[in-house]
Amino acid sequence: MSADTFPRQYARTRRLSLGEPRSATITANGSRLTFLRSRGGSDPVTCLWAIDVDTNTNTLSAERLVADPLIIDAIDATSDHELPAAELARRERMREQADGITAYALDSTGEQAVFTLSGRLYIVATSPSAAPPRPLAAVDGAFDPRLSPNAKSVAYIADGRLRITPADASPNERLLIGENNSDDITWGVADFIAAEELNRFRGYWWSPDSTTVAVARVDNSPVDQWWIADPANPDRPPVPHRYPAAGTANADVSLWLVRAEDGQRTQVAWDAKSHPYLVAVSWSHQGLVMVVMDRAQRHQQTMTVDLDGTTATVVDEVDNAWVELVPGTPVLFGAGCLVSAIDTNDTHALATQETPLGPPTTMTPAHLQVRRLVDVDNQRAVLTVNASGPVAGLTIPVDPACVAVLWWPLDKQAPIVVAGGIDDPGMHDAAALGDIVVVRSASVHRLRADHRILRVIDGQVRELGTIPNLSESALVDPRPVFLRAGPRQLPVAVLLPSTPVPDGHTWPVLMDPYGGPHAQRVVASRNAFATSQWLADQGFVVVVVDGRGTPGLGPVFEREVLGDLATPVLEDQIIGLHCAAEAFPQMDLSRVAIRGWSFGGYLAALAVLRRPDVFHAAVAGAPVTDWRLYDTAYTERYLGDPTVQPDVYERSSLLSDAPNLTRPMMLIHGLADDNVVSAHTLRLSSALLAAGRPHEVLPLTGVTHMTPQEVVAENLLLLQVDFLSRTLNL
Repeated sequence: MSADTFPRQYARTRRLSLGEPRSATITANGSRLTFLRSRGGSDPVTCLWAIDVDTNTNTLSAERLVADPLIIDAIDATSDHELPAAELARRERMREQADGITAYALDSTGEQAVFTLSGRLYIVATSPSAAPPRPLAAVDGAFDPRLSPNAKSVAYIADGRLRITPADASPNERLLIGENNSDDITWGVADFIAAEELNRFRGYWWSPDSTTVAVARVDNSPVDQWWIADPANPDRPPVPHRYPAAGTANADVSLWLVRAEDGQRTQVAWDAKSHPYLVAVSWSHQGLVMVVMDRAQRHQQTMTVDLDGTTATVVDEVDNAWVELVPGTPVLFGAGCLVSAIDTNDTHALATQETPLGPPTTMTPAHLQVRRLVDVDNQRAVLTVNASGPVAGLTIPVDPACVAVLWWPLDKQAPIVVAGGIDDPGMHDAAALGDIVVVRSASVHRLRADHRILRVIDGQVRELGTIPNLSESALVDPRPVFLRAGPRQLPVAVLLPSTPVPDGHTWPVLMDPYGGPHAQRVVASRNAFATSQWLADQGFVVVVVDGRGTPGLGPVFEREVLGDLATPVLEDQIIGLHCAAEAFPQMDLSRVAIRGWSFGGYLAALAVLRRPDVFHAAVAGAPVTDWRLYDTAYTERYLGDPTVQPDVYERSSLLSDAPNLTRPMMLIHGLADDNVVSAHTLRLSSALLAAGRPHEVLPLTGVTHMTPQEVVAENLLLLQVDFLSRTLNL
């Protein structure tokens, strides 16, 4: 066998993600946690594991295997089925790259877990010495199962309908809702826009008393039908795909309360015509809360919902650009207190208020950008944050590249830095319940992320142990140098080749951005720069810039892309490039290339089309070339309605720039991509051909937006370097 290389390793390990723990869940009494992980860094089969926590002695049991797909497959021959189409769609929306058990759900005590394998439904006890997983009565094609809190029933989706089955494996499985369904109507499934753009991947929610299920009904019939073809296999019919492109109709989404006992249903009343987006639904012992938003995303309403379907607005938020969504919010707790996200003083903050319609009280200070509400109860909130400026009393880095985990007492005591303090800068995330916090910590100096189990007692953070991370460490040694560029202090990272060179030697430059709204590339995490370092080691100085629109520097910075997704982001790449060149004179600015995927692919093509004086070659992967072909919620958030503002779309489109191409450009696109469809690349290529502009196109047969296939992922890196070497005369 040939020696392992980084491109091969990166593909084989699914971007170094295999073998790392994820989806940690803490049980109600804090005595157990469950998580997913494969057995090693090149093992794609994810298993369910558990660890017991002794809160009297603050000790942990050894981890134990709760459910292994390979053993289940060996025992249950009926599990050898293709994945349901809805499950494949869920994985694509969540960018899921592993196999095996990719999701699971617990009852309220954490004693039972349910999951699906190849469309079959299973239940397993999480306690020590429990019996192996057993199948439950369910129709084929099951996915997204959820145990009722009392552990007596399991709801699941099959064929776009919500079904229910007893958790004791008795045969009384039945349809709960979805009779007389058409192919265009689903019950309990998140619609495309919710899952792709609004961070809502679920479509149904059990009430805490297990009597009622809140269910989203999605009617896709108003949405234009597109077709995803497989040109390499002309004998296969195209696959229909309802795609809500900017300016066209969305799915009709409604919310229903369904009684679990007999399926009796009540529709939740809200003005869906003016506020069509169902953004979030959460159900606590204090009641049901839902969030809806208008299509322009400038008006958001948080509502409480009664069992008779009536609603009452408790938060009414308006923003002239768009209302920002903070994951984990809003949530009801205690005696009807609501925690929600608000923007104030150029800060994404949390606020509390007594319902109904009491005045909100800002909970977090200026410059503390709340990234996610992890958990909240009567005593404290656990949240992830970054500081965009000095925050009194908090010793965390003032750096958008560093995210910390805070324990925020609700009795006005000082917050506690659980992870990510000034002595441990990095990207920290968490799961929390009660006084137990499971923290994932990645940094530039860690070979792989740590997963620590912590307990916060009397204001002190105590480490109980770790969850072993079995992922491989990269075969490169990323060494990013962080800079801040220009008056806006843009985050910049520079990576030099590892090979020492004589004084006076210069290197060509490769810009390696994403650059789009709501996504960061400049983060204090080693693996985030693994590919960039490998590219640097091929003979480049690699520069990564986060420009306007990216998170961490506050709402004003993020909203500077409103109405123009081209000019600000391109200007900021150039500002970052020149800042890096001042710090590293070995950069050869006469040979500057740019590569990217998705929005980064759009930015790469934009760079050579509009600024060939700066950029000399581009690799554009899955680029959005015409924003009229991208989805409603994302595109209209930034550019508005194309039927009202066509000039805004024209300014951000690449098609009219095709005659301006004077630099080498490679276009790469997966032909099975249902997010940025391949028409984007094909239309740009057609416009370039019509203008007589030479370019290269690399179509990827059977590849989606994720490019998960091992051979494809490995060779894509090699082919990009070959193209850049040819065009920049390395």
